Amino acid sequence: YRVVSIDYRLGLKGSSKVGIAQVNVLDKAIHMAVEDLFSATNFMIDNAETLGIDPSNIVISGSSAGAISAMQAEYEICNRTSWAQVLPSDFNYAGVMSFSGAILSREGKVDYRKFTPAPTLMLHGTADGLVPYEQIAVFNLGFFGAGKLVDRFKKFDFNFNMYHFIGYGHEIAGSMYSTVALQKRFLETNVIEGKKRIIEAWISDPDVYKGAGPQSRKELYGK
Repeated sequence: YRVVSIDYRLGLKGSSKVGIAQVNVLDKAIHMAVEDLFSATNFMIDNAETLGIDPSNIVISGSSAGAISAMQAEYEICNRTSWAQVLPSDFNYAGVMSFSGAILSREGKVDYRKFTPAPTLMLHGTADGLVPYEQIAVFNLGFFGAGKLVDRFKKFDFNFNMYHFIGYGHEIAGSMYSTVALQKRFLETNVIEGKKRIIEAWISDPDVYKGAGPQSRKELYGK
């Protein structure tokens, strides 16, 4: 694998509280990161030969804010929103891997209206107090975590792997090193081989790596 690590603007820096009441701030921050991810994607496409990259096999992955950015980016592509218009019209990622991610919608439930999402791997703690495992929703505004998104993936028969970590909080965002086997199987089977290997599992594992990452919005965004 070629591995590319990107940087992106932190639109919530200095914010101690983020929720539906601050939806405009949250929306701006998420789409700033998506914009930077798309810019990096275009750079990889334009320089594919030099970088040794196959543009049709780009998988995006992230944890916490990075996972939100990855999930939101795929959502924008599949709905061909104005944010995704900077990419080639026929482009999509080959896969998405999300560690404690979510999607922001201003149109109610998350729907992939025009295109089926790429094979998606989701890991989320059921007690996550930072990025919602289920949802925060008011009327048509919603911030949907993997615990809710998986219902949409099942309803529309999308290609996914979902791991619910029972009783865990936001530390699952830091589990990338301890879940390499799950990631490798997903990449090899669902992405490279193109098989529709659907996995949904509830895990209670004391050996899952607990990082020293933030456990609250105040800790995450700093003040």
